[in-house]
Amino acid sequence: MANVAVIGAQWGDEGKGKIVDWLAERADMVVRFQGGHNAGHTLVVGENVYKLSLLPSGIVRGTPSVIGNGVVLDPWALKAEIERLAEQGVHASPETLRVADNCPLILPIHRDLDGLREDASGAGKIGTTRRGIGPAYEDKVGRRAIRVCDLAHLDDLGSQLDRLCAHHDALRAGFGEPPVDRERLLADLREIAAFVLPFAKPVWRDLNEARTGGKRILFEGAQGVLLDIDHGTYPFVTSSNTIAGAAAGGSGLGPSGVGFVLGIAKAYTTRVGSGPFPTELEDETGQRLGERGHEFGTVTGRKRRCGWFDSVLVRQSAAVGGITGIALTKIDVLDGFDEVKICVGYKLGDETLDYYPTHAADQAKVVPVYETMEGWQESTAGARSWADLPAQAIKYIRRIEELIRCPVALVSTSPEREDTILVRDPFAD
Repeated sequence: MANVAVIGAQWGDEGKGKIVDWLAERADMVVRFQGGHNAGHTLVVGENVYKLSLLPSGIVRGTPSVIGNGVVLDPWALKAEIERLAEQGVHASPETLRVADNCPLILPIHRDLDGLREDASGAGKIGTTRRGIGPAYEDKVGRRAIRVCDLAHLDDLGSQLDRLCAHHDALRAGFGEPPVDRERLLADLREIAAFVLPFAKPVWRDLNEARTGGKRILFEGAQGVLLDIDHGTYPFVTSSNTIAGAAAGGSGLGPSGVGFVLGIAKAYTTRVGSGPFPTELEDETGQRLGERGHEFGTVTGRKRRCGWFDSVLVRQSAAVGGITGIALTKIDVLDGFDEVKICVGYKLGDETLDYYPTHAADQAKVVPVYETMEGWQESTAGARSWADLPAQAIKYIRRIEELIRCPVALVSTSPEREDTILVRDPFAD
């Protein structure tokens, strides 16, 4: 049986939470491998709605869950999320949740720096969640990060703290802020250490033992390929690699253990925050998509920008992201449209492109080339088999497959976990 990695094939918010939750029923472990609590996964289970940011979606089912080393961990956010879920009857314990002991920590100084930079950027804002994700990754790469394992050795943190504070003090001075309060930072770390350390493990050992034992491992990505630090719409991207290859480095399992890669894509396109968006609709149609799709960010609450499905971008995501099959979500949002459109290429001056250009100036100039298809008036909401779908909806899905050069493995027809059409079982490959 294959392991499965789930990644977003657009700009995030594609509905990964529901798909991971649906797959987690048959997984033995669920692993987060990149990002931080800037992720937002919503799970609808009967009458209950669970909003997760940092915890793997498997935690709701009680499936053993892992936060891998590729994640940047805000320990205070972790505590708050665990406590909030406990109020809903979901209890995370060291038996059900393991945190990589080599995870870098997001500290209050990272949140401070994130906000200071955004406020000073004016029209050049990236649109971050201001949660310290980027600055924490910078410190990781700069080899000055404090990691989970350091919480057990806070008395030995002297030289490491010197490097960290020297860097941040200079940055803070540039914004007219006082130096880092080292004593306050250490006191905060001592206070949270007792909560975090029981979850800390060398999770690479657990994952390799699980793989050797024939266990099914589900890797849960955050954000989407178009926000990848290398392959996304730079600089309006996140601070980590969101492609499937990151599952190997961000968990410690190795590339041969990743298995089937399931890319999640909406039947239309959305984006939160700043950055280019070729098919964005700033008209009644875009508003209709947003209202019907309840398009507000799980983490930020920001209204999502909406547009038609962009097959050029998803084809590109499938190629660089290593996607084996697509889970198409929110097909029901398109119910009732007289016609639906798919972007099949771009015009850039006199050129016609079948890929999205790399430079921001070119990205801003491209004009989408659309293919128009007949819509459907029947409802797809709650469909659980091909026979339940209108003929035109099936034609739309099949055309998407042709254009993105990747098969559709799952179709989601509502936020409910069981309203899913299984075309190809990722765990069977």
